Amino acid sequence: MDQIRQNLARRSVLGVVISVAVATLGLGGVSLARADKPVLRIGFQKYGTLTILKAKGDLEKRLAQLGVDVKWTEFPAGPQLLEGLNVGSIDLGTAGEAPPIFAQAAGADLVYVANQPPAPVAEAIVVAKGSPIHSVAELKGKKVALNKGSNVHYLLVKALEKAGLAYSDVQTVFLPPADARAAFERGSVDAWVIWDPFLAAAEKQLGARVLADGKGIVANHQFYLVSRDYDRKNPQVVQAVIDELARLDAWAARNDKAVAELLAPQIGLDLGTTDLAARRFSYGIKPISAAVISDQQKIADVFYQLKLIPKAIRVADALPAPRR
Repeated sequence: MDQIRQNLARRSVLGVVISVAVATLGLGGVSLARADKPVLRIGFQKYGTLTILKAKGDLEKRLAQLGVDVKWTEFPAGPQLLEGLNVGSIDLGTAGEAPPIFAQAAGADLVYVANQPPAPVAEAIVVAKGSPIHSVAELKGKKVALNKGSNVHYLLVKALEKAGLAYSDVQTVFLPPADARAAFERGSVDAWVIWDPFLAAAEKQLGARVLADGKGIVANHQFYLVSRDYDRKNPQVVQAVIDELARLDAWAARNDKAVAELLAPQIGLDLGTTDLAARRFSYGIKPISAAVISDQQKIADVFYQLKLIPKAIRVADALPAPRR
C-alpha cells in the first residue's frame, strides 16, 4: 500500500511538472500566458496614417508597455472594414466619411474617436486616357464604378449635383477597388470614382484622367472608429493609439520622402506612385468636433433621402461616452 501511495505521489508531481512545462512553453514554444495576453485588433487599408503606423512599428512598442499585443488585418475598403468591426473581428479601424454612416444605419455599435483634417484631392472621378468624356456633366447615362458605401460615394453624389445631374442620371456599378480597376481597364465602365493609392496608381500606371477631385466639393475626412464596447472597456489603449498617431503625423508632415519609402513595400506600389498618394494625405489628428459631426450628419441625411441607407440616423449617437 505504501508503494502504491509513493507511485501515485510521484505521478502527481510529474503531472504538475508537465502542466507547468506546458503552461510555460505551450504548443510550439509559445507560452499560454502570451496566448492569453490582451490583443488590440486593428483594421487598416492601403491608405492613410494607420498604414504608416503599422510600417513603423511604434504602436507595438507603446502598447507593450500596457501589456497589449497588436494584430493587423487588411481590408479592401472602409465598408468591409466596418463590417469586420460590427461582427467583432476587429476592435479599431479607419474609414472615410461614408462608411461609418452606412455602418451606423445597419446597426453597428461603433464610436468616432478622432479624425484627420480634410484631404479632398485624395479622391477623384477618373476616366480612361482616351475617353471622349471631359466633364462630369457628360457622365449622364454612363456606367460609373465605385465601392458602395465608401468615401467616394458622397463625392459622386455631390459632383453630379454640382454638374446639374441627379444621382439617378448615371448607372452605378458597385465594385471593390481591384475589380473596379479591372472593369475600368477593360472599358466595361465609363468612369471610376476612387481614392488613393488606387487613384495614384490609375494615374501613373494607366494614364487615367481626373474629371473632378473632391476640392471644393467634399472634405474627405479620415476617421478612426472603435467598437463601443472596446472603447468603454479600454480607454487607455484607445488613447495610446491616438497619441501614437499624433506623433506619427508630426513626423510624416516633415518627411514626405521617408513616408513614401516606408509605404511603398507595404502597399506594393512603386516609389513614384506611392509618393504621389502620400503627398495627398492629410496630417494632424484631431478630436471629433461638433462641426465635423454636423458635416457627417449632412452626408447621412443625403444618403437617406437617396434611399442609400435604410433609415435616418443621428450621427451624434455614435460619439463615445465622456472620459472619466
